[in-house]
Amino acid sequence: MKLGIVGLPNVGKSTLFNSLTKAGAESANYPFCTIDPNVGIVTVPDERLKLLADLYDSDKITPAVIEFVDIAGLVKGASKGEGLGNQFLSHIREVDAIVHVVRCFEDTNIIHVDGSINPLRDIETINLELIFSDIEILDRRIAKTSKGAKNDKTLAKELSLLERLKAYLEEGNLAKSFETEDDDEKAWLDEYNLLTYKPVIYAANVSEDELADDATNNEHVNKVREFSAANDSEVFVICAQIEQEIAELDDEEKAMFLEDLGLSESGLEKLIRASYHLLGLISYLTAGKQETRAWTITRGTKAPQAAGKIHSDFERGFIRAEVVNYQDLLDCGSYSAAKDKGLVGLEGKDYVVKDGDVILFRFNV
Repeated sequence: MKLGIVGLPNVGKSTLFNSLTKAGAESANYPFCTIDPNVGIVTVPDERLKLLADLYDSDKITPAVIEFVDIAGLVKGASKGEGLGNQFLSHIREVDAIVHVVRCFEDTNIIHVDGSINPLRDIETINLELIFSDIEILDRRIAKTSKGAKNDKTLAKELSLLERLKAYLEEGNLAKSFETEDDDEKAWLDEYNLLTYKPVIYAANVSEDELADDATNNEHVNKVREFSAANDSEVFVICAQIEQEIAELDDEEKAMFLEDLGLSESGLEKLIRASYHLLGLISYLTAGKQETRAWTITRGTKAPQAAGKIHSDFERGFIRAEVVNYQDLLDCGSYSAAKDKGLVGLEGKDYVVKDGDVILFRFNV
């Protein structure tokens, strides 16, 4: 999974990226200090892996990972060349979802490019830049498609979609709320890779003293929550400064620090939960002496396609999957004990993999 972190200058975006990835992207109190996208790989915390690894005495634990891309600070007019221009846009196009950091705290020591704190205005500023960029993409596609549309019904149908979609965006709407008329249109829309078609998670950046009660009394955060609910997005509250402090601690110190703040999880854990939920992702597990590992798949994936995540041969030569719930496996103390109790299922090609399934695939190529 690849997530792009965007936001206006000085909203806490690069501070958050640094803390999530410990990658050390430059962070300073002036716009455009992040010129090139910084990339960091983060492992997905999953306590099930260690428990299974202990059971199997595994030599190695391999968690799922998320790739974060920190995109250069945006300003109004970026799509027309303001600030750093639209260099950032090509990097956002590669991500699965956008994490949009919005500033919801007052601090006279940290300037805001528009002079005041207004997260909905900030969201609109960035959305407009994404819309303008998408319209450019559609214009190029329209020019290309219209050449053959007169003599080709399929191209004529696509041209109709492109023109309706462009008009929709020109009204200030996002592509993800556009309603397609049939499967063909849906397939084309998926193919265009539009920025405003991507899922969005809003990270409401607040001050330290508002974290414990999830910023319930912060009017800026509540406005972001309302906007997010109306736009089929996710939102979570974070304090980028606290995340930076947490990043320097080991697991035990981190747990104590969070407890002192009255928190049950870090911002990274909140973000991972939100992104898995938004993208409809789950993890199944494989375990053995050599390795215990988490594999990320889309909810609803069937056994052969899940096996293909490990290797294409597993999918091509799929015979069956031996499946046991990880908690049942731990409770029984061994795979053979779980099998004796009838808790290991022999599943075929139509089995839909569930979160927390521990699977042994049988295949023949």
